[in-house]
Amino acid sequence: MEITTKQLDHHGLVAGTFDKFEMGEVIEKRIPKVRNFNLSTSAIIKAMIILGLGFVDRRLYFAGSYFENWDVEKLLGEGTKPEDLNDDALGRVLDKIYDYGPTELFQEIAAHALNKLEMDVHLVHTDTTSVSVSGNYEMEDGTNGFKITFGHSKDHRQDLKQFVIGMVVNQHGMPMFAKTYNGNESDKESIKEMVKAIRKNIDKDKKVYHVADSAFYTAENISELRTTYWISHVPSTIKEAEEMLNKEVEFRPTKIEGYEVYSEISNYGGIKQKWIMVNSKYLKEQELKTFDRHLKKSKTEAEKSLKKTVTKERYFCSEDGINKSRQWMEAHPLFKYDKFEIKSVRVRTDGKRGRPKDGDPTIEMYEIDAEIGLNEEAVEKAKAKLGRFILSTNDIELEDEKVLEYYKNQTTVERGFRFLKDKSFGVSDVYLKKPGRIQALVMIMVLTLLVYSLSEWEIRRTLKETGQTFPNQLKKPTNRPTFRWICQNFMNITVVNVVTDGQTTTQIANLKDLQIKVIRLLGVEYEKYYF
Repeated sequence: MEITTKQLDHHGLVAGTFDKFEMGEVIEKRIPKVRNFNLSTSAIIKAMIILGLGFVDRRLYFAGSYFENWDVEKLLGEGTKPEDLNDDALGRVLDKIYDYGPTELFQEIAAHALNKLEMDVHLVHTDTTSVSVSGNYEMEDGTNGFKITFGHSKDHRQDLKQFVIGMVVNQHGMPMFAKTYNGNESDKESIKEMVKAIRKNIDKDKKVYHVADSAFYTAENISELRTTYWISHVPSTIKEAEEMLNKEVEFRPTKIEGYEVYSEISNYGGIKQKWIMVNSKYLKEQELKTFDRHLKKSKTEAEKSLKKTVTKERYFCSEDGINKSRQWMEAHPLFKYDKFEIKSVRVRTDGKRGRPKDGDPTIEMYEIDAEIGLNEEAVEKAKAKLGRFILSTNDIELEDEKVLEYYKNQTTVERGFRFLKDKSFGVSDVYLKKPGRIQALVMIMVLTLLVYSLSEWEIRRTLKETGQTFPNQLKKPTNRPTFRWICQNFMNITVVNVVTDGQTTTQIANLKDLQIKVIRLLGVEYEKYYF
């Protein structure tokens, strides 16, 4: 008798989602099997997604030795061997994805999967993030101008070259569109391009709001997209916005705890729109800490500035000194003069040093002796304006509170970027030798996020529909577990193969009632991997 074991863990859940939403079929229709390789294109991409959702601190690196621990036949198809999964095979697949078009392939897979959900989409969130990289890269012909270069780094790594990932997700955080951009690409241009691209996949008869941060909000963009419903954050650098933020207004409470709103109509950029000024208790608490810290530093800097530009100077008339001190105060509104004296002094004109003696040639000049302190009234007024920001929408009829609610949902795309940049989801440098492969690999990474979000959606949907729950980390029942938590509860599930007299029997070990419940709820696409 011979006994062998292979790890299955939560990989069957990932594979089940890949199958249920027919991702393999979509891929194979567009990128057929690469010659001289035993595995299909879709099987290799599926393996990458399973590896990417392994939730271990492991880079996406294809090595047969790692897959020896998997039941690759069960997950990827009969006849699959660990050695079929190697860097050469992946490299060829990445090249094929690039040749087809990573953005186009992802959009087609995502559209097919999301259509199967029959989900109404009323919000789409668009944003970008930068990915810093080190090393040199071969620039290829036909890479559509894609460049890894220096640019504004959201990772605060100005010393490294980078590329930019643009992504659009629906209100549930499911990616609908993804594209790589040059490292120095302007957000205002890339976000506008993505909004235009995703409009083609949205039912024009339905009201859908495109939500984006302040990088989107320019007069040119909102004018060009006037026929699209949008919600955005108005930059405080715009003159009209600065004036509104400093207005004394009566805020209205909302049902969203900690937020008040005030609105008025604006015609910025020639587009009729509604500006909603939001007063956030939570943002104010954060900004107050920063304000107080900066105020202490500002006083020291203001005293140095006063000495350098006002009190060290001599003036030909007292009016000059008064005007200079007034100009300085206008530039430093949070301070006031605690002491201010202007006095006449005799100054030598012969160029000699020292106090002038009787008979020395002199002229009368003026000096200022001043000390400053905080202007408490101005400080309190400034503090009262903290925690404010302005949102805008071209749907005048949309309630102020709804605008705020929809904009707050922008965190869904930000969570997606955190997922892609998580340390447990790194990318091996072996694949990043060519810009084209980077673009293809980013597509697989975002596809992995789509599989994760679809898996989480299916688990939560079935729990809710059947009135069942799953214990959370505190052992309390919930019908909204994260997919990551579910996966952690599927660790140590093993496939046991027993060979006796040439006959092989297969059993699944360590499968518990709680795990069986989840698998049964999800359906046949998942059951085939565990039963």
